[in-house]
Amino acid sequence: MKFYTDEKHYIDTTKPLDISIALSASDKNPRAWYVDPPSIEPVRTEHYTGSVKEGGSVNFRDIKFNPHGHGTHTECLGHITKEVHSVNNVLTNFFFNARLVSILPKRITRENGDVDFVIGPDQIDLTNFEGEALVVRCLPNDGNKLHSNYSDTNPPYFDLSCVDKLLTANIDHLLIDLPSVDRESDGGELVFHHAFWEVPQRPNFKRTITEMIFVDNSIEDGDYILEIQMAPFQNDASPSRPVLYQILDA
Repeated sequence: MKFYTDEKHYIDTTKPLDISIALSASDKNPRAWYVDPPSIEPVRTEHYTGSVKEGGSVNFRDIKFNPHGHGTHTECLGHITKEVHSVNNVLTNFFFNARLVSILPKRITRENGDVDFVIGPDQIDLTNFEGEALVVRCLPNDGNKLHSNYSDTNPPYFDLSCVDKLLTANIDHLLIDLPSVDRESDGGELVFHHAFWEVPQRPNFKRTITEMIFVDNSIEDGDYILEIQMAPFQNDASPSRPVLYQILDA
């Protein structure tokens, strides 16, 4: 179905470009922050078994997972505030103008000799872009992102100075294929999270961060319409399904 973005352009909603990672009860499910794999198990009680294979009338399963640690999720400032604000209340619009950029994080050596890979503001191209969302695909980009256990691997992260560039460009929604915008071991400071959401000085309730996406190499860098589909959990983060649509000439 065609939906016109303006008089000269439209998107075809029958051709979505899904950039999420599906959650599965498997060791191959991506994870971070030292959590075990997700589990999906039939309910078993003295009254019934929630598995048709095991003789039950329906499949009726319990699902145990962590939104932050088990795949694609969208989070709000409630992730770092004393009061747990719900992303379900924060994200009330779901379509945005978005730019997809591919970035090779830079190798840096810290004062203590540790080697990090960091995304800097000079690598983020927002030239002639007036949208609300930025989607970052880190290079190299391969299928390992679909199955990685990121715990204790010091994945790439964003330099704090990127925040000024994003806020100046009015970016309210940042999507990345990393487990976090911040360094894995930073003493709990989460400096990028705090700066992006302006916590505690001027808490911004409309901005979101979506982590652990996967953007296939067949999807070219450029401008798209982004839809953030999200399960309505009353929590600081929720599993989500971001989808890109190509902007076509009418």
